Amino acid sequence: MTSSSKHVGRSLALATLVGASLTLGLLGQASAQTAATPKDGGKPPAATAATSSKPETVEQRISTLKTALKITPDQESKWDGVAKAMRENAASMEKLVQEKQGKMANMNAVDDLKTYQEFSQANLDGLKNLSAAFKTLYDSMPADQKKNADGVFDSFGPKPAQRG
Repeated sequence: MTSSSKHVGRSLALATLVGASLTLGLLGQASAQTAATPKDGGKPPAATAATSSKPETVEQRISTLKTALKITPDQESKWDGVAKAMRENAASMEKLVQEKQGKMANMNAVDDLKTYQEFSQANLDGLKNLSAAFKTLYDSMPADQKKNADGVFDSFGPKPAQRG
């Protein structure tokens, strides 16, 4: 594999992972709950979703999260805002990936850092968008449903170090 193709592959993988992290992170436990066996060559469901930029994976994530959060019919209108934010974030990231895809082979180190900054900014903007929509939904949840939501979101990210 040539240096430029390694660079393109790494950059595209990074872009896909950053984009997927907008919604994927909060689905770690939810994905595991709804898919007992990995389907993509032994990859866990989260890894499969993280490495795919296909639009249907966004819809799958939305569906999985809705199920994990136990959204009620009364919460549908607030949930729709969360789903819309997830779709907008995925579309925004996909657009950025498409814009950068052809240019990545000729990037130098500074260009690479600037591209990473752009993906990070898109990720941050998307997270703000999702957080605002989710807060409206979360605030409407009863205590037991909030506790469930906390568990779904808590399952993402680094685990506290084990004390020995």
